[in-house]
Amino acid sequence: MTTKGTATSDTLAFYFHEKTLWFATPPAVLVQPVGGWVQPSAGAGHADSPEPKRRLKGLMDASGLSEALDVRSAPPLETKDLLRIHPQSYLDAFKTMSDAGGGALHPTAPFLGGSYEIACQSAGLVKQAVMDVATGLRRRSYAVSRPSGHHCLPDTPMGFCLFANVAIAVRAAQEAGRKRIAVLDWDVHHGNGTQSCFYDDPDVLTISIHQESCFPPEGDNSGVTATGEGAGEGANLNVPLWPGCGHDAYVAAFDNIIAPAIRDFAPEMIVVVNGLDANGVDPLARMLAHSGTFRHLTRGTMALADALCDGRLSVIQEGGYAESYVPFCALAVVEDLAGARSGVEDPFLDLMIAQQPSQEAIAAQLAALAKHPNCRA
Repeated sequence: MTTKGTATSDTLAFYFHEKTLWFATPPAVLVQPVGGWVQPSAGAGHADSPEPKRRLKGLMDASGLSEALDVRSAPPLETKDLLRIHPQSYLDAFKTMSDAGGGALHPTAPFLGGSYEIACQSAGLVKQAVMDVATGLRRRSYAVSRPSGHHCLPDTPMGFCLFANVAIAVRAAQEAGRKRIAVLDWDVHHGNGTQSCFYDDPDVLTISIHQESCFPPEGDNSGVTATGEGAGEGANLNVPLWPGCGHDAYVAAFDNIIAPAIRDFAPEMIVVVNGLDANGVDPLARMLAHSGTFRHLTRGTMALADALCDGRLSVIQEGGYAESYVPFCALAVVEDLAGARSGVEDPFLDLMIAQQPSQEAIAAQLAALAKHPNCRA
């Protein structure tokens, strides 16, 4: 369904569905269940609130930016789509528990009743956004997905993620003829699920830039030595950053490590996991990125897409849990993708810039990045 008239292929297609904001989890304090020495919180819910994404849409509508986009929806995924990544046994276990009122197939991914259908809707938005670019209907697309997907393994949910949304969409795009695809994940948490889905695939370059040892706390699987296996050796790239490293470290990592890797791979399209939880006030990480950081990453990725694959770029919003700040970071990404400015100013930006680490701390992180095996500085 289209909420406004059909736009040209150069107009940013924005995929959104209100029902994904209805995904619900049992109350918790961040990710730790209440019990033992954990006192019940005073009205606080689970960290994965719908508000960051709801407020983005509200900010777009209130500022008029939505009028510059083609705002669309998409049908939920069917079982045949999910089977591209997930075995039937996992689908059955998830559906049964969802129909029974909810539960948890992994302690970091609890859900309430009806979540199976909402997760299908979220994955459907992602697939449509990716496929419309892969098939040439759109040059660029953006999808808001909830629940997210980049932690989900083929047979195990994890970290608020119940289906491997991007992985499913990438497999569909490959079947449609886009064989070489780069997946860039700048969520502050390691994209372990996406990495796992493509670890032996030489035609999917998976890149994760993330806070070192934040989530999952899994050791070398998120480090620089995890480079793929078998035919996929060399097609996985991890860029772990120190907590609190700030804007300059993200810029250096993108310019000197990530961009050269994507250029060498020469993909036919690029898919971005646009986790916004590296922002400076996010409750689930300890980074100091700001809207300007995400603008730099977006502009750099757009330039790579224009140079390498006729601009084919799909951006999928996943993580980001600071209700007040995520909307401004997301708006920065959408504005640059759309080539439009809303007139909204980031009210946090001056504070975020003032809180950046010292020059000595920045120099130490840049020196560490220079030792990354893929660094071209």
